[in-house]
Amino acid sequence: MLIFGHRGARNEAPENTVAGFVHAYRNGIRHFELDLQLSADRQIVVIHDKTLERTTGQPGKVAETTAEQLAQLDARHNTPPWPDPTPVPRLEEIFRACPDIEKIQLEVKNDKRERLNILCNRLVEMIQRNSHLQDKVIITSSVVWVIQQIKRLNAKIPTGYVAEYRFPNPLATALKNQCEYLCINWKICTPEIIAEAHRHGLHVSAWTVNSLPEMLRLQQDGVDSIITDYPSNTLEYMKRQHEQPQQLELIHIEGDGKIEGN
Repeated sequence: MLIFGHRGARNEAPENTVAGFVHAYRNGIRHFELDLQLSADRQIVVIHDKTLERTTGQPGKVAETTAEQLAQLDARHNTPPWPDPTPVPRLEEIFRACPDIEKIQLEVKNDKRERLNILCNRLVEMIQRNSHLQDKVIITSSVVWVIQQIKRLNAKIPTGYVAEYRFPNPLATALKNQCEYLCINWKICTPEIIAEAHRHGLHVSAWTVNSLPEMLRLQQDGVDSIITDYPSNTLEYMKRQHEQPQQLELIHIEGDGKIEGN
């Protein structure tokens, strides 16, 4: 089972920042998930919310702020304590900071159709200019139009459907839109869904899994990957479990992200 760092390492470092990705990368994480939006000057930037307040403490909307202005902000609000300022980055900065990423899920957030069209075109252009990225990226979205547009632009780029609810049917939607990944809320991820997805050749990635009992349950059910806010600590726990399976008693992840066992 692969471990994907959610927004870099959301509960270990400031989310969707270069610092957060580098933190997890240095701790051995090579699989990531992040969120993409379009800035006011049509640059692809890495941020989850449409507004800036939660992560930067500043008022405003991403769609009305340039990439340069976003780079002047500090995205350390509502995150674990962090010593240095962490700007809102462009997507290219993440790739430069972590060159040996193995897989990365790029989730395109919902927006106006015109802006989504620009974002999809720019994203595909970036991947086509950097051919090594095609084996690393999976473009995901809960917006079916985005998945369809990516396939229209370049059918070779893997895509994934992000499913939060049981309806519309997650697996049927992923298959209908020729996805390679089913990115599914762990709460609705059942052994039956996993098995059926595997019969159709899909990779099943469950999000956002922060409970160790649920991680182990999903692993036993055959899920291909989990997306977690605690990637570094989860990886360390899984290594310990593999090395000393009889000596570890599962407890839980503490509020500070520490995994405990005995």
